[in-house]
Amino acid sequence: MEEWLSCSLLYQGIWYSRELVEQGLPQSSGIEDDLFRFLEDWFSPSPFLTVHTSGSTGIPKELTIKKQQMMNSAQNTCSFLHLQRLDRALLCMPLRYIAGKMVVVRALVCQMELLLSEPSGHPMSPIHKNIDFAALIPLQVFNSLQNPDERELLMQVKNLIIGGGSIDKEMERELKSFPNPIYSSYGMTETLSHIALRLLNGSSPSGHYTPFPNVRLSLSNNQTLIIDAPDVCDNRLYTNDVVELYEDKSFIVIGRKDNIINSGGIKIQIESVESLLHPYVSGKFAITAVPDAKFGEIVVMLIEGNEPLNELKERIEKSLPKYQRPKSIYRVESIPLTETGKISRAECRRLAEEISKKK
Repeated sequence: MEEWLSCSLLYQGIWYSRELVEQGLPQSSGIEDDLFRFLEDWFSPSPFLTVHTSGSTGIPKELTIKKQQMMNSAQNTCSFLHLQRLDRALLCMPLRYIAGKMVVVRALVCQMELLLSEPSGHPMSPIHKNIDFAALIPLQVFNSLQNPDERELLMQVKNLIIGGGSIDKEMERELKSFPNPIYSSYGMTETLSHIALRLLNGSSPSGHYTPFPNVRLSLSNNQTLIIDAPDVCDNRLYTNDVVELYEDKSFIVIGRKDNIINSGGIKIQIESVESLLHPYVSGKFAITAVPDAKFGEIVVMLIEGNEPLNELKERIEKSLPKYQRPKSIYRVESIPLTETGKISRAECRRLAEEISKKK
């Protein structure tokens, strides 16, 4: 029997195994129905599953992935975090994408109990049990920190992984006081979730991501990360992530190669500008670019809320060098996000160009 067919997880007091699933699962609704349909796919004879990328930098892609490699990825995480049988795992992300699927696969591999929370900005609100493992996106963590009850529940999670987007310095500072380990994860759909983790709190927090032992890293000529992870990906993966790679193979992420603005020959990394601006901007914002006759393209900011723009411009002038400052600030109803909570860079640019044409 193939290894993935012998897995099982506990949900609402029932062990879901191949034998049970083959008897037929009922039609349900919401994330529970998504779970039942995923289990039907998982326990099918096919060694493959289909997954979709989030499309944060363009059009989402459909990928075919191996169940055995998903199990390998799950085993890496379970071993690293010392997850055990009957530990409780929280699923609060869409099962259309790899992050949600991998939460279920970890539960199957480790025979954990699975708790469900409909994907939303407040995943902790319906939870009434202690959780041993949860994977959240930064937006979900941010919202939970604003609510005292949700914050208390978040503090009780024994192993928390935050992925799918960057974590700003203010959030990182607030999480340092939490009693249980919290990790920022690095990975992508092609690597079946994360291949490296960065500890955010405790006695030895780190600014560097550390890859799992079976992952080999190198740099391209453009300083973008190359990943060799045969347990989870058949081929060498050439990423668009610009990184600094250290001798011990830990690394920090500077930003994406396709998130570079070339303004008058000066290359500006979008994520670096956003990181510099976070202490000075109270609302949600994103940096993007619009075409410009003189410079080719120029830096602009999209911002939510009612923050006085004149005061904001003054703070920006004091904090950023001239070439990194947004030439225009556009107030928008909401920053475009993907379904997984990442800033949709393609939509931000489209929106900024649309606004600039009306000016």
